Amino acid sequence: LFQRDGLDLHCRVPVSFTTAALGGEVEVPTIDGGRSRVKIPAGAQAGKQMRLRGKGMPALRGGGAGDMLIELGVETPVNLTTRQKELLREFESLSQDNHPEGTSFFGKVKSFWEGMKG
Repeated sequence: LFQRDGLDLHCRVPVSFTTAALGGEVEVPTIDGGRSRVKIPAGAQAGKQMRLRGKGMPALRGGGAGDMLIELGVETPVNLTTRQKELLREFESLSQDNHPEGTSFFGKVKSFWEGMKG
């Protein structure tokens, strides 16, 4: 669940794709057995890292604590109903211009091939 890097802890937290797109809150476990609520900004991408200051490993001799670094793992839904598939297809048709990395990637590919022609 946790990976340690000095006093810092790393944790991958699953987030629904709707929470990643719309924003919201998730609860994450902490090393002391508790939980912390984390606000997820709208438009969060898979792999985004967020920091919880002071929620890492406690330092020896009372010197505070490290941080907990959370990596968002955006989950793709499975076993969709027919209605859910219809809604996602409709959403896809309405959101052709809302994919920043995809748009940037294909723009770079196009520029690459145009440069090869030249």
